[in-house]
Amino acid sequence: MFSEFKAFIARGNVLDLAVGVIVGGAFGTIVASLTGDVIMPVVSLLTGSADFTENFVRLGPIPADFAGDRSDYAALKAAGVPMLGYGAFLTAIINFLILAFSVFLMVRYANRFLKPAAPAPAATPEDVLLLREIRDSLKK
Repeated sequence: MFSEFKAFIARGNVLDLAVGVIVGGAFGTIVASLTGDVIMPVVSLLTGSADFTENFVRLGPIPADFAGDRSDYAALKAAGVPMLGYGAFLTAIINFLILAFSVFLMVRYANRFLKPAAPAPAATPEDVLLLREIRDSLKK
């Protein structure tokens, strides 16, 4: 059983998948930073909010023993207050769209880069060349 497992792990597909997962995780971190540190501040500037992820609508009452900031989304969420966190949701959608577009561009350029070269035209057989010479001499 151990030898079968070793053969399974040694396959190229499994190793490629492992590398893909690791690189994908790192790429996801880059996209999250791009969204959180570059794009969302611009969106926040346009919407008038200092932090777009903090935009929410409270749907229920705040517990009486709550001592935190009533405008802190994370603290209210931790306290169990029902909320509609549309800012966090929109941020997740923007993250997804940026990630999907980035992967699309990577695949597009990889396909162009890895596109096989057109095969060289096959050499013309000698009998065809001879027939062409005969045809040309008959035309003269």
